[in-house]
Amino acid sequence: MAAALWFIGAILLAVAETAAGEFILLMLGGGALITAGATGVFDLPLWAQGVVFAVSSMLMLVLVRPPLRRFVESKRGEAPSYLESLPGTKATVLQSVSGETGRVLIGGEEWSARTPYDGVPIAVGVEVTIVEIDGAVAVVVDS
Repeated sequence: MAAALWFIGAILLAVAETAAGEFILLMLGGGALITAGATGVFDLPLWAQGVVFAVSSMLMLVLVRPPLRRFVESKRGEAPSYLESLPGTKATVLQSVSGETGRVLIGGEEWSARTPYDGVPIAVGVEVTIVEIDGAVAVVVDS
């Protein structure tokens, strides 16, 4: 039964990795998979399962994750990330945008927004151009 729970945990961690994309959850999922196999074969007690999980996860984080990240980065090449590709694209104002606050619609997603200057706010419905992404805020100017 314990091996099945570790296996389910491994699957859940691998699925969660699709949202994270940093290979940390995937390495923990690998540790859970190794623990599931060891528990199934050797019928390990709970404390030993914890040790196997901790050691195998740490080894995967240290030995497997760095080369995997380098491989993925080399295949990605010079293609910009999603956030790097946003400056220069158009957005629609959903809530009046000023130098401090506002909301825009970017490709079907609602984003916090602000202008790079203080002054007259940009009205709702106006099409704007993204000039920068500052954390989770789109910096926009009137097109």
